[in-house]
Amino acid sequence: MSTPRKSTLRNRSYDVVIVGAGSLGVPTAMALSGMGVKTLVLDGRPSPGQGENKAAIGGIRATHSDPAKITACLRSLRIVSTWQQTHGDDLEWLKGGYLFPVYREQDRQALLSLLPIQRKYGLKVDFIDTASVGELVPGIATEGLLGGHYSPDDGSASPLLCTNAFYRRACALGAHFRFNETVDRVIVAGGRAHAVRTAAGETIPCGVVINAAGATAQDLCARSGVGLPVVAEAHEAGITEPVARLFSCMVVDIRPAEGSKNFYFYQSARGQVVFCITPEPPILKADRRETSTFLPQVATRLVELLPRLRNLRVRRTWRGLYPMTPDASPVVGWDCAVEGLFHVAGMCGQGFMLGPGLAETIAREVSGKTTAEDEIILKGFDLNRDFCGTEFLK
Repeated sequence: MSTPRKSTLRNRSYDVVIVGAGSLGVPTAMALSGMGVKTLVLDGRPSPGQGENKAAIGGIRATHSDPAKITACLRSLRIVSTWQQTHGDDLEWLKGGYLFPVYREQDRQALLSLLPIQRKYGLKVDFIDTASVGELVPGIATEGLLGGHYSPDDGSASPLLCTNAFYRRACALGAHFRFNETVDRVIVAGGRAHAVRTAAGETIPCGVVINAAGATAQDLCARSGVGLPVVAEAHEAGITEPVARLFSCMVVDIRPAEGSKNFYFYQSARGQVVFCITPEPPILKADRRETSTFLPQVATRLVELLPRLRNLRVRRTWRGLYPMTPDASPVVGWDCAVEGLFHVAGMCGQGFMLGPGLAETIAREVSGKTTAEDEIILKGFDLNRDFCGTEFLK
């Protein structure tokens, strides 16, 4: 892991400037402010969560096979699932679990092999039989069904409600936010980041700069003379009209099909069915315009897997960007060459589920107060890694 810069906080107007008020920037501001760190968040959009957070579909799972992701997402689940009880805001949290129905023996063996490490890091997860899958998702296609990988403690929440609740809490704790202010670059001198410059020409000194700019994180680095292995992929999603409860879990079909690597869907707390697809080959362009091909493609897969969805009316579709790294795992840590620059980037479409849990680690790392659990996360997401391999349950 790259050497932490634990002595970069200075007696200035702000200890930390965060670039980006999205899935990572807002909860990180909340965590830092809760520790007494003077924090400013800058975003070029008019309000929080208006970037890729706005395109998130709302799933939160700790069901990964990477220890860093498991650890961070277990924290996120604890934060989101208890938020209403603790702070009073309804986040539309729904504990429905995640289900990976299995139709191929190779997938069954792969998922079974993940159980030991998942359980080691605290996941409640099991491989269930065909009848149990049918109980969770009545009407699911049973021909060739071998069972399913199921984690009951995962769930879903509203990205809009979560981000706004975290924003209000961050403000109450003393964080400052400035919207409609784009950061043009990080100012680096003597190998150290010591300020940011806005597009309007204002220079804002600070001790630490946190790059939480989402799909534009690499662009910010390029303008600042810093390298970052993150590129944007376009993904589409959609939502139906609300209907009576059909099922509660997120269903993830990991079988590939023409034009798609996998697809997934769930029924929200409000009753809408929300769905998304992982395109194959990847669409490597920063284009947020929805297409005419997505809905016929995903609808075919949806109806084949769960025929009772055939008469639902789709309300809208949209497209968002997944900031991707070469190994499809995030970058969370200090820059390898620039002191005082901390990257929270390349979330690979999982920023919403990782954000609340990662925020605590980021705040403690910046303040020099990390725990053993934090070190698991920082080691797994360190920028100074070889970026080889990809998590099976990416």
